[in-house]
Amino acid sequence: MDVIELAGVGVVRGGQHLLADIDWQVAEGDRWVIIGPNGAGKTTLLQVASAMIHPTSGVASILGEILGMVDVFELRPRIGVASASLAERIPRSERVADVVVSAAYAVVGRWREEYDSLDHGRAVDLLARLRVDHLADRTFGTLSEGERKRVQIARALMTDPELLLLDEPAAGLDLTGREALVETLSELALDEESPASVLVTHHVEEIPVGITHALLLKQGRIVAQGPLSETLTDDNLTETFDLPLHVSAEAGRWTARVKRD
Repeated sequence: MDVIELAGVGVVRGGQHLLADIDWQVAEGDRWVIIGPNGAGKTTLLQVASAMIHPTSGVASILGEILGMVDVFELRPRIGVASASLAERIPRSERVADVVVSAAYAVVGRWREEYDSLDHGRAVDLLARLRVDHLADRTFGTLSEGERKRVQIARALMTDPELLLLDEPAAGLDLTGREALVETLSELALDEESPASVLVTHHVEEIPVGITHALLLKQGRIVAQGPLSETLTDDNLTETFDLPLHVSAEAGRWTARVKRD
């Protein structure tokens, strides 16, 4: 079963076509990266995939459920999401351990929910997997940007999701933070037990080892999609960014540079 299947999907807001004619399938076990410039529609595409918005046209099937014909409040807990918009909603006074465990109820900010020892144990295990278990009793607002990113990913994995969506997880990090996070994302991508995943980025340097497929997006339309090594080419990247680019890979990591005459 495809975990994401979009057919002719378009999204229109305020008369603007944010997405148009999107055909895209993500299979179980796939690890995708979506690449494109600002305004390409990357975040909008992820919002459709996370059942946060419905398409204006076309059909979107997420985890076998068609948007518009399913209760999204039952569907969303099956999807793990880490994004800047979600991070903004997390109370800065919230304990890190509670940021993670509260995902079990799909809420942001502890209120009066009851969690059992299994929930708390899983939250601790996930924080350890993301190498931030030592921060469990800190408040979210005291963390560095890199630490917040890791906590968000731990939260996204809390419900043992069938689909993991990461919207620019390395944005705002310095070189050390970026490389450390990309290494952790590589471990997740290479783990056969990890769910199908989609990662959004502007930069090919942020693609973790283990990513299997790429989708290049420009002005709401797909430029190219398919297996990573076949899709991430000079021609495709040049068309996507309107800049003559040369792309290369070494030890599973990618770089892009302007072509010089």
